[in-house]
Amino acid sequence: MASSHFHSTADIKGAKVLMVGAGGIGCELLKTLALSGFRDIHIIDMDTIEVSNLNRQFLFRQSHVGQSKAKVARDAVLKFKPDISITPYHANVKDRDFDVDFFKQFNVVLNGLDNLDARRHVNRLCLAADVPLVESGTTGFLGQVTVHVKGKTECYECQPKPAPKTYPVCTITSTPSKFVHCIVWAKDLLFAKLLGDKNQDNDLNVRSSDAASSSENVEDVFERSKDEDIEQYGRKIFDHVFGYNIELALSNEETWKSRNRPKPIYSKDVLSEELTQQNGGVDKNHVSDDGLSVSAMVSLGMKNPQDIWSVKENSRIFLEALRLFFTKREKDIGNLSFDKDDQLAVEFVTAAANIRATSFGIPLHSLFEAKGIAGNIVHAVATTNAVIAGLIVIEAIKVLRSDIKSYRMTYCLEHPSRNMLLMPVEPFEPNKSCYVCSETPLSLEINTNSTKLKDLVEKIVKAKLGMNLPLIMNASSLLYEAGDVEDDMAPIYEANLEKVLAELPSPVTGGTMLTVEDYLQELKCNINIKHREEFDEEKEPDGMVLSGWTQPVSAAENKDKSIVNGASTSDATTAVAESEMDDEIGIISPLKKRKLPDASDNSNAAAETKNNKQLQVIDDEDDLVVLEGNVDGFKKRRL
Repeated sequence: MASSHFHSTADIKGAKVLMVGAGGIGCELLKTLALSGFRDIHIIDMDTIEVSNLNRQFLFRQSHVGQSKAKVARDAVLKFKPDISITPYHANVKDRDFDVDFFKQFNVVLNGLDNLDARRHVNRLCLAADVPLVESGTTGFLGQVTVHVKGKTECYECQPKPAPKTYPVCTITSTPSKFVHCIVWAKDLLFAKLLGDKNQDNDLNVRSSDAASSSENVEDVFERSKDEDIEQYGRKIFDHVFGYNIELALSNEETWKSRNRPKPIYSKDVLSEELTQQNGGVDKNHVSDDGLSVSAMVSLGMKNPQDIWSVKENSRIFLEALRLFFTKREKDIGNLSFDKDDQLAVEFVTAAANIRATSFGIPLHSLFEAKGIAGNIVHAVATTNAVIAGLIVIEAIKVLRSDIKSYRMTYCLEHPSRNMLLMPVEPFEPNKSCYVCSETPLSLEINTNSTKLKDLVEKIVKAKLGMNLPLIMNASSLLYEAGDVEDDMAPIYEANLEKVLAELPSPVTGGTMLTVEDYLQELKCNINIKHREEFDEEKEPDGMVLSGWTQPVSAAENKDKSIVNGASTSDATTAVAESEMDDEIGIISPLKKRKLPDASDNSNAAAETKNNKQLQVIDDEDDLVVLEGNVDGFKKRRL
């Protein structure tokens, strides 16, 4: 169907369109498609409506909270456009039902997704089905729309994409230097240790090579005995994680030779016994029994989430939040995971992160700021979503009409560039070194004598290559297969996962060429293995380095580039990398230089090309962030 030619409004009405995502962009997009004459629309979205969606996702109302986004969006649009067909799917686009054959029935796919993994998955299915894809993303006043047609333009993965930032365990547990490190510690270690799955691995207590003498103490501390007073238990936890563990870390003198020494904090130093007994006494009668609305702030009479609490106030919030979890939400303990919409969880994480930040001399943050960092929140602007949705539909119509000369990737800027807020750019041709659409071999440096197959599967095949149901072969030997496998083979594959690469039935050593496939995505690539003994724990925390899957920018290209405010590209990257929000969300990846398509090349434009600017993209929780660059100097590349 994808090869059909569309030349009139009647043809557009006959098009079959797949929308993936019914959130901020999706609501605007569905409305615009319906009003533009599209009559057969399918929507996939796995999410349900949350209160925080209501400020910009205009198809939803308070009464819809908890319901399927796809289904509610359909019902809302059919009220003002009842003569069209909208088919909703409350499901994950990565489900097996949505395979290549499913995608082949559509003329174009329109993405309004909120994560890199799903974007890559849809990109691969569109390539396999030979269906055009229009990709999009927004954050704040920034946005972008890109067009991807197999064999004619670059695919979504032809250019490097940022991955979520990861931190070495030793930095989080022992040597934090930024507030985001304290948030990660409070959210992923302390919160999970106290309130989450007890069987899950947790590095909270890894402090030094100090002895096993402390291990018994560690195990005893986090277990609350049956008759133990909750106030006493709270102080015990406080003293252990903010006092004892800091002292344990200080015992390793080598660590602090070139770092500022942290300060242990004990509850008796910041709270008197009387004050602890008063915790929760201010407004206990007004504490709701509704789980997610229970609040330590309300209990203590604290109202403004933008206040920066003192150490004493953070300590009171920490102890009160812990008390409320064990008294009001005891049935949830052991099954909790952090949720940015869980007020008590946010209060606990904020207080714990601030107390730890105090120990390490890191500036404190308000609950509002901490919630943004912990939940990867990037505030959205409804108008930007509307603009981007309109641009998606414009490009979709061009695609349906096979008007390849008119395809544009359009960037919505926060500030005008050459008196323009919308910057159209001609699409690139496919990248010959792209492992997704050009099948270029990859190279992986890895210690084959110590790395297990499961580490390769989780950290490389799934996390970096984005495969969901991988199959791994060494020559003709099948080492691993996910999904539906024969009963007699499943135990063999599971056993292989726990084996070191060099000790597999078909050993993987330096020089081995692995073949990795995902049948659902119809993607296949080869990985050349290079054995390497040691890795830098700070710079290479995965203990392996994959190359050939992105195209690095040359030093010569970077040298002359600058961004809008006049700073160098490298400075801009550092600045973003050092901000807590962007550190938590992702990293910057530079794209190639691009120029606004112009019918004429006058002397003024030629002179302006000296001031090259860099376009940068960062993936975040909400959608896709675009750091705008001036259009001057973007090189035009025709298809």
